Amino acid sequence: MLKRTSINQINLTLEKNPNWNVLDIGCGYRAHKKANIIADQQDLSAFYPDKKFIKINEKRLPFKDKEFDFVIASHVIEHVEDFQFFISEIERISNKGYIELPSKLGDNLVFENKNDHIWWFEYNDINNQLMTSKRNQILEPFLTVATGKLLEEIFRDSLILELYWEEKIDYKVDDSIRYSKYKKISFIKLIKKYFSKRIRMIIK
Repeated sequence: MLKRTSINQINLTLEKNPNWNVLDIGCGYRAHKKANIIADQQDLSAFYPDKKFIKINEKRLPFKDKEFDFVIASHVIEHVEDFQFFISEIERISNKGYIELPSKLGDNLVFENKNDHIWWFEYNDINNQLMTSKRNQILEPFLTVATGKLLEEIFRDSLILELYWEEKIDYKVDDSIRYSKYKKISFIKLIKKYFSKRIRMIIK
């Protein structure tokens, strides 16, 4: 089962279940405060002296079957080449969790995403399914990661996919969502068109 949720709802659920064994996988520098164990490919143990940190060295996650009550994977799956195996590993180590992904718009806005994001995702509300394809750059990026995070606080619904799952993460690879037939949109051209229109309005 896979459905839309919000990080606020997830936080409330975790607060109501303080005894859960919670893993934040691919935590980076923004590990969830309710996670008992955090893990990443880079060694961040010094950054988290008060948490149990596990360094990920192999594709197979170093955890037992159903070891966790809840797994958080926030802004991770879009980086993973073999995301199918990664999803199967998340399903192996827990029965439920939270997935956070950039929307296609959010993904296109940030400079750094051009180099380290592999996949695009969207959610099919009819089939309750995660749709994915290889990433495509349609809009020329113009934001840094830090600026993108600020915009996420205001336009979260447009820039972020927030998903809750139980038992199984249903997904489908569908390259038709790449919209490759469209030409790349230049941000500079958009700005020029905007100011051109503003100038015409002022003249009138």
